[in-house]
Amino acid sequence: MSATTAQLGADPTAGRPRLRWFEPQCVGAVWAHEFALFRRYWASTTFSSVVEPTIYLLAFGIGFGSLVSTINGMPYIEFLGTGVVATAVLFTSAFAGMFVTFVRRIYQQTYSAVLATPVDVHEVVTAEASWHAAKSGVYGCAPLLVAMAFGLAPSLGMVVVPLIGFLTGFGFALFGIWTSAVVPSIDSFNYIISAVITPLFLVAGTFFPLDDLPGWAQAAAQFNPLYHCVELVRHAAFGFQPWRDLYHVGALAVFAALMWWLAVRWMRKRLID
Repeated sequence: MSATTAQLGADPTAGRPRLRWFEPQCVGAVWAHEFALFRRYWASTTFSSVVEPTIYLLAFGIGFGSLVSTINGMPYIEFLGTGVVATAVLFTSAFAGMFVTFVRRIYQQTYSAVLATPVDVHEVVTAEASWHAAKSGVYGCAPLLVAMAFGLAPSLGMVVVPLIGFLTGFGFALFGIWTSAVVPSIDSFNYIISAVITPLFLVAGTFFPLDDLPGWAQAAAQFNPLYHCVELVRHAAFGFQPWRDLYHVGALAVFAALMWWLAVRWMRKRLID
């Protein structure tokens, strides 16, 4: 019996008939497995997840900041610092959803062991995506802390930034899980990164405002989940706009729901059908 099977086999639902379509204990068992693994590799994961967006912040903030002093009435380093939060969330969740899921499904056969327990596909997908999202919510705060060191004033609204990061990260983790079930090989992720992820974080209002872009580009941004994350984080830092924020939250929720349906459907095809 593998370590994964043994650990998940200790789930409280083992040996009992399933009473509900969605068992929280099954999600908790997968989370326990993820936490046990995270204790081994947390240092390298945290380093890459925190340092990379911080380098973006410092490079663009100091470089462009010397040429552009203010944007939309705020210092550029503050404009950028609140926007890079979304980039940190994107990288932490989407890349984990893609590569971790693919490796576990194809090379490690982890999900074969997991599905031998009372855990079902939709519970595995939900648990792993929510785990990646939880990490994204925490790691996404790093750019804010760096921006504070450069003068960004703390505000009470910033306490909801981890929740914004969680909701955004949940959607993008599910996006990564879905694409991991669609691509034929791990090298195919290069197409996803270049054609989807890179444009998303470049045209999300992170590095420059979208107000001066053509109308069609501003309309297209409404379909970019990262744009809604950027707007929510900026409003959390500089003042909420209730109706607009409700719209942004709704857009992220719809994105997460769609990605959950796609991820569960395709993972079920790969693992069972």
